[in-house]
Amino acid sequence: MISCTQFIPAYSEGFKYLHKKGGKQEVVKFWEVLSDLYLTDTLKKQIIEKGISGCFDYWEKALNEEAADFTMTLDKEMGIFEVVMHHCPSKGMLNKLTYMSPYEDYCEHCDLLYRRVIEPLGYTYKIDLTNCQQAACRLVVNKKK
Repeated sequence: MISCTQFIPAYSEGFKYLHKKGGKQEVVKFWEVLSDLYLTDTLKKQIIEKGISGCFDYWEKALNEEAADFTMTLDKEMGIFEVVMHHCPSKGMLNKLTYMSPYEDYCEHCDLLYRRVIEPLGYTYKIDLTNCQQAACRLVVNKKK
């Protein structure tokens, strides 16, 4: 079976193609469809069933499958979940490639895909992408009070 990381350059090139054909709004539309089709049966279902702990379960599995370097924390009492991505394997791989340049806004897909699922369920979703060019980011999910 091919690992998900082997598709990263193709994703990036696909995003660039969509951007060239229809601008950033075309890329955003694609991300919205991905979110609606893929994350409804995974992340959304886990949050509905387990609350904020569903976020922990989802990202623990996903990030370990991707061999990411990350730290996660969960405070059930306060309703806070956090991921600090020390090294994103996807962006890290794209940064190392010499035969292509990554899609400029590649990391923004993480914001749109997950925010679209999480916020309608009564949570806030904040992502800090200021270090995404170094393959690092931070996201925090809070239960709305």
